[in-house]
Amino acid sequence: MAIVESRKSYDPRILLFYALLGLMLLVLTGGLAFRQLLRTDEYIEREKVQNQRRVLIPGPRGNITDHEGRVLVGNRARFSAVLHLAELRQEFRRQLIQIVRNYRQMDRELRPTGRELESLARATVAQRYLDQVNRILGRSDRVDPDAIDRHIGRELLLPYTLVDDLSPTEYARLLEQLPVQGPLQVYSSSVRSYPYGSAAAHALGYIGANEELPASDIEGEDLRTFHIRGTIGRDGLEKQFDDQLQGQTGGIIYRVDPAGFKIDPPLYRQKPQQGADLMTSLDIDLQLVADRAMQGLVGGLAAVDIASGEVLALVSKPDYDLNELSPRMSRDTFKRINDEGGWFNRAVNGLYPPGSTFKIVTATAGLRSGAITPTTQVTCNGYYQVGNRLFECHDRHAHGQVDLRKALALSCNVYFYQTGLESGADALAEESRRFRLDRPTGIELIETRRMNVPDPAWKKKTEGANWTPGDTANLSIGQGALQFSPLQMACLVASFARRETVTVPTLLHQPGRAPSGRETASPLALPEASYLAVVDGLERVVQLGTARTVRIDGVRIAGKTGTAQTTQRDAKTQRVERINIAWFVCFAPVEKPEVAIAIALEGGEPDVEYGGGRYAGPVAKAVLQEYFAKTQRRVNAGPIFKITPAP
Repeated sequence: MAIVESRKSYDPRILLFYALLGLMLLVLTGGLAFRQLLRTDEYIEREKVQNQRRVLIPGPRGNITDHEGRVLVGNRARFSAVLHLAELRQEFRRQLIQIVRNYRQMDRELRPTGRELESLARATVAQRYLDQVNRILGRSDRVDPDAIDRHIGRELLLPYTLVDDLSPTEYARLLEQLPVQGPLQVYSSSVRSYPYGSAAAHALGYIGANEELPASDIEGEDLRTFHIRGTIGRDGLEKQFDDQLQGQTGGIIYRVDPAGFKIDPPLYRQKPQQGADLMTSLDIDLQLVADRAMQGLVGGLAAVDIASGEVLALVSKPDYDLNELSPRMSRDTFKRINDEGGWFNRAVNGLYPPGSTFKIVTATAGLRSGAITPTTQVTCNGYYQVGNRLFECHDRHAHGQVDLRKALALSCNVYFYQTGLESGADALAEESRRFRLDRPTGIELIETRRMNVPDPAWKKKTEGANWTPGDTANLSIGQGALQFSPLQMACLVASFARRETVTVPTLLHQPGRAPSGRETASPLALPEASYLAVVDGLERVVQLGTARTVRIDGVRIAGKTGTAQTTQRDAKTQRVERINIAWFVCFAPVEKPEVAIAIALEGGEPDVEYGGGRYAGPVAKAVLQEYFAKTQRRVNAGPIFKITPAP
């Protein structure tokens, strides 16, 4: 029987294998196509993020000038000797090999770790370059290995500083003797410069380091970014106008190797731009004169342009040299300024009882309320009795018969005790509020809100006690719980000189600006005869009364002295001490008011006269002399306000 063998030409299992293999190849091809064609941008982006780095460079800050364009705050070049570490990779490697060979003979337990050897190699190479600088400059500086390690770990793309803040002579020597090409170079950066030292320090303010740089216009937001340290305003105008002064950030994008070192040339570069300038209202001539006149004193001064509200000078003593804070402030410098009380801006935030300078407000309240007229007579016997208490006149002398003009000239307390009591505490407080003495002035600085105008409602709320006639007597001569700053009082005087009640001061030069700023000007609302009587009394203060030290030939000055007492806590001992305050406020010239000044000085022994005419008056005189010498204006210029002297 024949056996017939049948055999299929294919095996179904092989076909299944082929099918699976084909499917796998199809999936692989599809995956590759998907990644190569459809996800190309994603992989390019990943490669960019891995192989590129961004460096942000701060732009120089804008200048701050006085109203004549003279630079009060500028920028100076700061030179440093730096190493570009990317150019030292081969030297680092060769030095490491040499060090490893030297250590091979050591006991294994004593042999440094690999990381320690790398750190030693980098420090050794850096020291060789630093020795070049030392030989040229006659220095003996040493490299800090830990500092180099931190720099490589955090700021590898930035140059490493070997010697910082070179003097001009050192800079010139290095520039002459170092090779033009090479890893060791002289690097230039910009730091703040203050040509006038401590002048207007509290108004100008200072800056500090800033790690966060605005970079919205710089490419590479998704890249790892290194920052060259920028600055930010910390106080004064530097802080209030930081956005304007801040320079435009520049940026560079580099390719880097696997170790993180940059590969030149850069892929992208945008240069930093300097910030916008700020023109202030300050007059550096007046500022310097006021600074010198207040040297060694404690207190504040404000000088205001009456027609515009622009602040011409703002002085607070003690102060500090702004150059000591740039490019950075040491702990010792901070402590010294703090111990001296130099951080506190007394011109803006120093609050003191106004003393007899408040009699301008009391006189205005008395005239407006009808309690007195310009010819009202009061007999001064040297004291005034309120209930069972005797209130003395300021110099403990009897002035006899006095009217408003004479009472102002002699600063007769008795006259104003009676005026205040007849006007009433509420009228005095309301008049103070009309002059905006109960609130911040609105100047472009950080300003306290602790100024105070007391009245019966305030005493009931804060002390739970009723207001007494004695409180009104104290209030009428600027004592008690009244608290104002020198800037507030300068604004009061400026407003009164214009026959208005609102002056909003500014530190910006704004030609044509209204002195009340954006607020509505409010009239003083005093009859002509009443206003002229007060002005004449204030002029007699300077010509015949308590401020004769302020007299200037050919210039008519209206002013008022004041002496007040307050308490403060000693910063070192924390003891509460009683101090005297010497005040002087004024405006000039009388027939064409242009400038208003207010000064408050701390000092004097308790219970010892610390008169404004004797101590604060000479400071005002120095500023006024400079003002009129500088502007070359004469008293006989055409009057703006029709003010005539009383007979």
